[in-house]
Amino acid sequence: MARPRLSNRDARRLFLHVHELAAPPAGPGKGEDLRGLIRRLGFVQLDSINTVARAHDLILFARRPAYRPGALKRLMEKDRALFEHWTHDAAVIPMEFFPHWRLRFDRDAARLRERYANWQGREYLDQFDAVLQRIRDHGPVSSAEVGEGEARSSGGWWDWHPSKTALEYLWRSGALSVTRRDAFRKVYDLTERVIPDTHRGEAPPEAETLDWACNAALDRLGFATSGEIAAFWDKLRPAEARAWAEGALARGEIVEIEVEQADGAWRRCYARPDVEAQAAAAPEPTGRLRVLSPFDPALRDRKRAERLFGFHYRIEIFVPEPKRRYGYYVFPLLEGDRLVGRIDMKAERDADRLRVTALWPEPGVRWGKARLARLEAELERITRLAGVSRVEFAEGWLRSPLPPV
Repeated sequence: MARPRLSNRDARRLFLHVHELAAPPAGPGKGEDLRGLIRRLGFVQLDSINTVARAHDLILFARRPAYRPGALKRLMEKDRALFEHWTHDAAVIPMEFFPHWRLRFDRDAARLRERYANWQGREYLDQFDAVLQRIRDHGPVSSAEVGEGEARSSGGWWDWHPSKTALEYLWRSGALSVTRRDAFRKVYDLTERVIPDTHRGEAPPEAETLDWACNAALDRLGFATSGEIAAFWDKLRPAEARAWAEGALARGEIVEIEVEQADGAWRRCYARPDVEAQAAAAPEPTGRLRVLSPFDPALRDRKRAERLFGFHYRIEIFVPEPKRRYGYYVFPLLEGDRLVGRIDMKAERDADRLRVTALWPEPGVRWGKARLARLEAELERITRLAGVSRVEFAEGWLRSPLPPV
């Protein structure tokens, strides 16, 4: 029997729909509406870079223009509807998923113990009891409040001391949880003080967590290879996702399909049996132009973005001049079911402006008056998130499209 096929257009529409980027952005962006959005996405990656707004705030704002950062802080720190832990990086995750993170804690405990020792030295292993006792007796701490007088490591982003390393290890392995962030610095407390009792029961069997993780990943991707399923939460081994897919296929829970890529090639993926109906029912993506975070869930897998949208993207923080093609942290622009360009801009709060220094349309995209008007409307919306009042375009900001890499 021939496998079902999704055209590239239908695949994009379904993909954007499950990533909450198809329908016109609307909703209160707080409380249960925001909680439901994050649940449907699965997680939202946290990042400290704040050239316009922090990555997690821009991810949520792209889907809920009424969103403001205080709404996320309330959900995590007061309502305890979210917890912070690791996927591919630090992320906020729905609290009801916490029981399935027990597997992650166990695996990180085994994997990171020697890795941290090789990286930072074994001294951190001697700090576990002291760190836990201090928190137990005196309450939450940040890394700045422990390790007085301890030697630091190599500096830069990884300026860790033994007590800081102990805090991170105890968080990654589940003994500690992040209770809040102060100026984006993690503040740690005992897990039993942070995670509600209803979510701290006995850990589910490993097989149950693996089944949950694979099903939840596929439903949030729409279609995927077993490797993409394994990579979604970044806590499954590829062999585990392959074995799950083989079993789910035999049980009729999933099917194999062919998905057309942007270059016309066909790629085999797994999907639900009703995937064609899902794609047909997915809304036509709105023509509204949106600025996306470089860490948006729809773009996190750079190779998939290139295959599905023909959009080659990477953050060029570590690419030195003159090899850098774009600014070091440019923002992708989504319009309809296409990524139409990338924009280099910064919120200069001292000058009360959002300053656009460059915009590169994608090859074949014409930047006419109508598209410019859509861009200006989006930038005006973003000023409210960025905390500035006006948009300013630098001379020569509209660049010529660059050829594909």
